[in-house]
Amino acid sequence: MSSSLQLSSSTLLPLRPQSSDLHEPDLRATTSLRSRLSKLCREGRLDAARRVFDAIPRPAPTLLWNTLLIGYVCNSMPLHALRLYSLMNHIPYSSPSDHYTYSSALKACADAHQLHLGKSIHCQILRRSPAPPKNRVLNNSLLNMYASAMPRSPVDIVRTVFDRMPKRNVISWNTLIAWSIRSGRPADALEQFRSMMSMGIVPTVVSFVNVFPAAAVLADKNCFNALYGLLVKYGSEYVNDLFVVSSAILMFSELSDILSARRVFDSSVRKNVEVWNSMIGAYVQNDRFEDAVELFTQVLELGTIEADAVSCVTTLMAISQLQNVIMGQQLHAHLIKKYSSKLPLILYNALIVMYSRCGCVHLAFELFHQMLERDVVSWNTMISAFVQNGLDFEGLLLVYEMQKEGCSVDSVTITALLSAASNLGNSRIGRETHAYLTRHGIHCAGMESYLIDMYAKSGSVEIARRLFDGCQLDERDQVIWNAMITGYAHSEQKEEAMLVFRMMLGEDQTPNSVTLSSVLPACSLLGDIQAGRQIHGFAVRRYLDTNVFVGSALVDMYSKCGAINFAERVFHNMAEKNTVTYTTMLLGLGQHGLGKRALDLFQSMKDSGVKPDGITFVAVISACSYSGLVDEGLLIFESMEEFGIEATAEHSCCVVDLLGRAGRVEQAYEFVQSLGDSGDVVGIWGSLLAACKVHGKFELGKLVAERLFQIKQNSDVVAGYHVLLSNVYAAEGKWQTVNKVRKEMRDRGLRKEPGSSWIEVGDSSHRFMSRDQRHPENEQISSLLQGLISEMKLSGYDNMPVDDLCLPGLIDAE
Repeated sequence: MSSSLQLSSSTLLPLRPQSSDLHEPDLRATTSLRSRLSKLCREGRLDAARRVFDAIPRPAPTLLWNTLLIGYVCNSMPLHALRLYSLMNHIPYSSPSDHYTYSSALKACADAHQLHLGKSIHCQILRRSPAPPKNRVLNNSLLNMYASAMPRSPVDIVRTVFDRMPKRNVISWNTLIAWSIRSGRPADALEQFRSMMSMGIVPTVVSFVNVFPAAAVLADKNCFNALYGLLVKYGSEYVNDLFVVSSAILMFSELSDILSARRVFDSSVRKNVEVWNSMIGAYVQNDRFEDAVELFTQVLELGTIEADAVSCVTTLMAISQLQNVIMGQQLHAHLIKKYSSKLPLILYNALIVMYSRCGCVHLAFELFHQMLERDVVSWNTMISAFVQNGLDFEGLLLVYEMQKEGCSVDSVTITALLSAASNLGNSRIGRETHAYLTRHGIHCAGMESYLIDMYAKSGSVEIARRLFDGCQLDERDQVIWNAMITGYAHSEQKEEAMLVFRMMLGEDQTPNSVTLSSVLPACSLLGDIQAGRQIHGFAVRRYLDTNVFVGSALVDMYSKCGAINFAERVFHNMAEKNTVTYTTMLLGLGQHGLGKRALDLFQSMKDSGVKPDGITFVAVISACSYSGLVDEGLLIFESMEEFGIEATAEHSCCVVDLLGRAGRVEQAYEFVQSLGDSGDVVGIWGSLLAACKVHGKFELGKLVAERLFQIKQNSDVVAGYHVLLSNVYAAEGKWQTVNKVRKEMRDRGLRKEPGSSWIEVGDSSHRFMSRDQRHPENEQISSLLQGLISEMKLSGYDNMPVDDLCLPGLIDAE
């Protein structure tokens, strides 16, 4: 709390007329007028007070000018006070200003942040006397003006004014301490508090409220406990002060000591709504959302304290995090009952956020549509709600509607707009969005990084690179470098991603956790484990390996590069693990055929309280599929309902693959048929076709292929499944039909993208593409592969799908 709050009419206003020039009748009249003006000011009737003042014959005594000045200041009308002060100094034959006049005007400058005018008043004071004022009230007002009007000045004018004060009281010290906190000097604030104490000046409640944030900013729990212990020594008047209680709760919360915050709350003799709000906010800040809602419920049940808008907004934040829409609707009903149709704008916005976070975007939009008044926060909240719930096109339309309604966009709007365009991945929409921003002259800090991300995700990575190259070197911050690296990685241009990463290092830019999380997948795709290890070493040196996203990316990189033991070592060394981390490790174990270990890890994940999501179940079922753990995989699939996760086409595809790999093709076919219309997905029928081919179920395969080609799909997918169907016929020995299918592919312009892989030998990486015979050691490699295939067949792997490796006519198609 600023010490400026301690300045009131009683400290500024003289209790009796000070002018010895007034005759007795004039003195009585002035006293009567002063009393009348003071009464009107206390009642907040400033217009009436001004009319009375304007009716006074000029020149009005200084006392009456001061009375109205202080009235404006105490009623939070600083600009009116300054206009009155200006009038006082410019009309002819005006009464002279005294230290009460200057103190009031300086307080108005502080409240209105009018530094230039405050300096002008300071000059007027110095013209009257070059020496520092001796009046303590005037000195404190001067100090408060500089502390309030220039909180972050590089020049310590505040400290200079303080040091030149002939006498300092506790208000002076409180002002200095508060200014030190605001100007980002917490250590200085603590030292100033100690100096004040050493001089024998007794701290006030305001002193403690001002110095508490210093300990919180420095994260010095021992220091804060010492301060609070000192406060207790000063007695119950200090401990039970409502400002102190609220401030102490806030500071303990900042230090993540929620138990101490609750003890302060419980021990408070009196509690107003600010104290309750502080405790509810402390719970939310420390992720104790259920406790926050429970405390708010207690406020309602007690009935002695009326919850305000802050209480409700904070509780809605807690409900948003809990994603409990039922609870949110109950609070919404309470608000309708409390406010009727006059719901404050801040609560409308908080309700929209709550419904959005709970996945009920339709309810959020319904509420938005009902609003009679909307500010930029309302529009941004609804636009962000659409984008966060995957309704990106709706988000774009709402931005256009926002501008049609005459509401100016801000940086939040632009961020949401570009995120929506980026998520859509449509190059035309991306270009139109960029043109829209350019046409309307809309720009904000960091916009270039969003544009780079948007163009990269919409497939226009060349435009993204032009924007990147167009940024001056000194303009390329971490965010812009990260956007370009991520853009290349997203576009699977892994070599370019690595090149930009090396450029970043060459420009002495320090990569952060986002950079490493973006570049490590490029190492995975390149199979470049050496580069991955170097990045891992860099992460360890910079303490970035403890970041959960970097750790997950390292697990993924080592898994995909074949170093599953390294992946497990990184995983087990991670202090923090989330759903993504566990899922990444499960995928790695599955890809290496370690199904049993994947099942053990899945059980460990559940035991540790980490909730699996839909992708986690894809990873576990796939791991069972690769390891032949059919029954275990089916049980996992059936257990999804326990976690409230609805099976998607991807899960069904995994089940088909699970059954198909084990040779239970007919059971897989029955499973697909049981899905009904929800099973009409290319991936599901494609997995079934592959199983038919592997296990020689040729007749069933033809039926599956017929059904598969009835489903709409893009040309790349069509080509892939035509190749698979031709391989079914080839395995059956029907070469004429194979050629017919291949001819149909050529006639329709279908071409399957060739597969590719990398292998690292020594310090070199070798890339191989399907049917590519350009490698200098191609003959030796082919001979070795044929030998390996023969060995595998002799070892009992009779169902190896290797016949298509040498099928005639495949080179043209692939």
